[in-house]
Amino acid sequence: MTQPFDAAGSAAHSNPGDPQPASGRDLPAGHVHELVTVPESVPMVVLLGQRDEALRAVERGFPGVDVHVRGNTVALTGPPGDVGLAQRLVEELVTVASAGQPLSGDAVDRAVSMLRDARKHGATRPAEVFTTDIVSSRGKTIRPKTVGQKSYVDAIDESTITFGIGPAGTGKTYLAMAKAVSALQAGQVTRLILTRPAVEAGERLGYLPGTLTDKIDPYLRPLYDALHDMLEPETIPKLMAAGTIEVAPLAYMRGRTLNSSFIILDEAQNTSPEQMKMFLTRLGFDSKVVVTGDVTQVDLPSGQRSGLRVVQEILDGVEDVTFCRLSSADVVRHKLVGDIIDAYERWDAIGAGPGGTASGNRGGGGAGPGGRGRPERSRGRDGRGAR
Repeated sequence: MTQPFDAAGSAAHSNPGDPQPASGRDLPAGHVHELVTVPESVPMVVLLGQRDEALRAVERGFPGVDVHVRGNTVALTGPPGDVGLAQRLVEELVTVASAGQPLSGDAVDRAVSMLRDARKHGATRPAEVFTTDIVSSRGKTIRPKTVGQKSYVDAIDESTITFGIGPAGTGKTYLAMAKAVSALQAGQVTRLILTRPAVEAGERLGYLPGTLTDKIDPYLRPLYDALHDMLEPETIPKLMAAGTIEVAPLAYMRGRTLNSSFIILDEAQNTSPEQMKMFLTRLGFDSKVVVTGDVTQVDLPSGQRSGLRVVQEILDGVEDVTFCRLSSADVVRHKLVGDIIDAYERWDAIGAGPGGTASGNRGGGGAGPGGRGRPERSRGRDGRGAR
């Protein structure tokens, strides 16, 4: 169990002068004892989290390990396998804290999952994920929070066209927007173009009340919300008036060639195959495209195939095109959202979904077997499989 802390922030022990057992005879059979010394440059209050939130998450992740803290030393006692993982976890958290990043219980929970699922996540370290800065605004830095999200932002860097496919809450659109703003600020592109299909109105907006802006805005509001998180609010109208940022329905992309632009198509599951082809062929020189969508939430009329499903079959293996598939393991909203997604996947798997089949109208773009684990990526420019 985690030891209680005294007023100075040190754990209380029966032997206050020594956090470790006096000898090996004090250890239960089959247990080991390891110490992690935290560099003096890393404040313990940052490592342990507010109200020891991060420390208690370590204990929660390894219930069989006794965690003792005194000064800048963390002592771990328990079964060898668990102690080894817990030691790696503490070392990863020290690396994150040394970068000046606060640690929350949620971040520690995700780090525990990464270490326990190392076979799926490969050599990706929690510290590597948590210290990848994308863009900063008003004191807030946007970073990936899971291995799948880290693979996604890496794919955006490496490929001209990236597809982010996964359930709600996995950060598909938000991270793409962050990469777009970062590219604009770094001078890599001169324009951001953000688009969505206004499918609920069939892109026939004339029957809705108000001006054209009034008709379109409700469908594009999530993109505006993300922009306000990443840019100073007073600069957004100026950038839009200058044409540096453009937010428009998908139908407005027809007939254009988009050079030196970062182009995001959101809610792509609601495009037809023809619309998807039209959009992708807008790509001009020195531009980058990110397409995001969730193939389990298609709002197209019954019987119409989603362009996001079809494009996976058509472009699989095409050079410089990458498909990143996120899963419930990458959900960064309330924990219950991931549980809901898993419950729906189980419901579909037993044949209770639309049409009474496991795949039905929802197939063709899930997160791989079981819908969980490291996102799968199609062959990129080097022709290799998932990394």
